[in-house]
Order: sequence, then structure tokens, then C-alpha cells
Amino acid sequence: MTTPPPSAPPSPSPSPSPSPSGAEPGPPAAARDVRWVLLGVMLAMLLAMLDNMVVGTAMPTIVGDLGGMDSLSWVVTIYALVTAVTTPVWGKFGDLFGRKRIYLASIVLFIAGSALCGAAASMGMLIAARALQGAGAGGIGAGAFALIASLVPPRERGKYQGLTASVTAIGTIGGPLLGGFITDHLSWRWAFWINLPLGLITVVWISVLLRLPVQRGKARIDWAGIGLLGAAISALVLVATWGGGRYAWGSWQIAALGVAAVVSLAGFVAVQRRVPEPLLPLRIFAGHRNFPLSTGILFVVGAITLGAGLYLPLFQQTVQGASPANSGLLMLPMMLPVLVVSTVAGKVMSATGRYRAFPIAGTALMTVGLGLLATMNADTPRLLTGCYMVFLGAGLGLCMQMAGTIAQNSVEMRDLGVASSSLTLFRSMGGSLSVAVFSTLFNRALNSHTGHIGGFVDGTRSVFILAAVLSAAACVAAFFIIEVPLRKAGPPKPAPTEPAPGQVPTAR
Repeated sequence: MTTPPPSAPPSPSPSPSPSPSGAEPGPPAAARDVRWVLLGVMLAMLLAMLDNMVVGTAMPTIVGDLGGMDSLSWVVTIYALVTAVTTPVWGKFGDLFGRKRIYLASIVLFIAGSALCGAAASMGMLIAARALQGAGAGGIGAGAFALIASLVPPRERGKYQGLTASVTAIGTIGGPLLGGFITDHLSWRWAFWINLPLGLITVVWISVLLRLPVQRGKARIDWAGIGLLGAAISALVLVATWGGGRYAWGSWQIAALGVAAVVSLAGFVAVQRRVPEPLLPLRIFAGHRNFPLSTGILFVVGAITLGAGLYLPLFQQTVQGASPANSGLLMLPMMLPVLVVSTVAGKVMSATGRYRAFPIAGTALMTVGLGLLATMNADTPRLLTGCYMVFLGAGLGLCMQMAGTIAQNSVEMRDLGVASSSLTLFRSMGGSLSVAVFSTLFNRALNSHTGHIGGFVDGTRSVFILAAVLSAAACVAAFFIIEVPLRKAGPPKPAPTEPAPGQVPTAR
């Protein structure tokens, strides 16, 4: 049986008085204070989630106004691409320069991108502004989970899982409803401009309530690692986006992108082994097997969440005759179990310290739910579809937050930022890559049928069969997770070694 790596001895308790910089040296003392701070962090996450959902609903109107139908896919692709590329960079900068200031910077960048998107006069300007917005979204995703980990120790994290699950549910359900309202009653530009007041409230909220130790010192930026990882992710996302669509899978363009991805990734690994301050320390993957296992589970969760969110409403609207105006409500049978089950499982984890059974049961339930959804046909009533969605939602609720907590508990505090950004990166990549593959399967089924409904049924079945296979693989991975005692409340433990010259001292 594998034992967890030894940790450094606890450091002396810090003084309860604040530091001269105004930063609070220890963890927040009251659960009430933590909830208020976390609410501000969650508002930023909700901002990024709502944006994708709202913009998706408004896209037909945007194309009708700006034109550029041939560039439509880039409005989505450039956002996902820049988000994925910048996520690990934001996480590393948070570790080096302070997570609060970096998180605030990412929100401000997202707001600026949103303002430019709303003011775009052409599709080219919109795509450029979406790239800026995506860069901010990468920092929001990476910083949110790192801040949660900084504020709440893993043993206590389960008490707050309901808050995170609520944000996911509100974003998934409320986004399409809000997008439909904006499209029907306001200009499409408000699909972006609505982020401005919400973003400013979030910036003020976090600036006032969030207090963390200030990190000082000079940092060595791994520019080579940033460039190589960005090139690898960009090539990989473009292969998944263009392969089988814009270019044939055997075309020289796709082959060249594949070679570029492999070469860039190999160069990135080589650089990470020798630089003093790596962008993505390989030790977080090699230190304890719980981290790569949990990361793999989150990759599958990202794939399933985005795939179900895209193809379930499409099936219910096209095959089962549901109204597009209620597309958000159609997700309730899946999202409500996510909220309830995540909250209950989190409380049990906090009370008992046990958690290994949750990802095992969650991935098993996801597999069952996806398998049932793959049996749907043109005669399947919406009520039965909703029952199948309950299984999927319950499984997601047991995995979505739990896998992240397990992964963060398996790394040292000095690597918390890059570990959190890695989780966000793999979850985002799971969604981006899977949707590209799902789209290929779905479009192939549509093209092979003369009947429109038959093509939708077969295409949806292919998507859920592949998703069930991925979920089954995640279930196998969950069985290899080891139950390591969760860190309890108290000041974070210092890194086991002193920082090298030029590196930033580890924050207490």
C-alpha cells in the first residue's frame, strides 16, 4: 500500500494581529467570514460561466448584424483556445506574485474584453476582443480554485461544496434564459456589457473582503515553458476543432499541427526539468498518484458536462419538441442533483474525513446515466429522459468538486496555484477536445441519414456511447485513489526546502 509523502513539521502559529501590509497572516477565523469571501470568488466564476451561455444564445443575432458567418466558429474557438493557453500561466503568476492581485487582474482583463466585445463593429474586432476576454477567463478559472484552497483546508472544504455547485447550476440554467431575454428585449451587445456592472461589483467585493499574505521578492518567469505549452495547447485544440471539418483528418494541415503539438509538448517537458522556477512543476504529477488520477477524472467530468449541456437540450428541442425558450429549464433534472448530492457528500467528507467512495460511486452513476441516455429514440418521453438525467447529475455531483479537493490535498502548499490551474486546464481541455470529437460523430450521423429526426437520434446516441466509455475509464481510475488524511484547519505548512536565490519565499 502506497503511503503519502512525508510533510514538513508544522510552523509556529502566527500572531493574530494583521501584518503591516494589511494582509491576514493566518486563515480566516470565522466560517461566516469565509462564506462572504467565497461568495465574491464565486461571483467571478459565475461571470465567466454565464458569459459562455449567454453569448451562445445571442450568436445568431450577432451574425445577422455583423455578418462573417464563415468566421463564426472562431468566436467560440479563440475564446476556448486563449483560456486554455493562459490558465497555467495565471496559476503560476498567482503563486509568484500573490493570488489576490493576480485574480483581480484577471477579472479586470475579462471586463475590458467584454466592453470591447460589446463595442465590436465587425466580426474581426469581435474575435480579437474575445481573445482578450478568454485570457481573463483563464485567470478567473485558475485563481478561483486556488483561492478556495487557500481559504479553506481540504478537511473543511466539503462544507462549502454546495456554494460551488450552486454557481454551476445557476450558470448552466440561468445562462440560456438570460441570453434569450437579452436577445429578445435588448441589443445583442448587452450579452457582453452585462459583465461590466457584475464585474465591477466583484472587483470591489474581493478587494475589500479578501485578505491573504503578501508575497514579496523577485521571480524567475519561465518564458520558454509558457511559449512551448501555449504552442502545444494551441496545436492540439486546432486539431480537435478543424479535424474532420475544415480539413480532412489525413490532410497535411492536421498532420503538421499534430507534429507541432508533440514536438512542443516534448520541449516543454524538457524545459520543466531544468528551469529553477518551472511553469508547471512535474513534481505535482509524480509526487502522489492521487493527483494524476483526480486530474484524469476531472478531464472526463469536463467532457461530460459540456457534452451533456450541448446535446441534451438539442435532442429535447429537435426530437422531443421542447421549446427553445425553456432550454435552461430542461437541464434542471441534471443540475438539481448536482447541487443536492455535492452538498451532502461535502458535509459527509468534512464530518468523517473519508472520501474515496465518492468518486467511485460518482463515476459509476455517470456511466449508468450516460448508458441510459444512449438508449433514447424518437419515442422516448421527456419525463423518462429527465429520469436518466438524474443519474448523470448525481454522478457529477459526487465527482465535480470532490476530485478537485483530492487533487489539491495531494500537493504541497507552495504548488497550490499551479496545481489548481492544472486542474482547470485539464477540465477545460476535456470539454474542448471532447466537444470537437462529439461534433464529428454527430455530424457524421446526420450526413448518413435521409431522415432529419433519425440522424439526430443516431448522432445523440453516438455521443452518449462515447461519453459512457470515457466515464467507465474514469471509474477504473477512481478505484486506484488512496485515502490520504485531509489537511485540517491551521496555517499552511511551509515548503520542505528553502527557496533558491531569486525565487519568491513561500507564503505562510
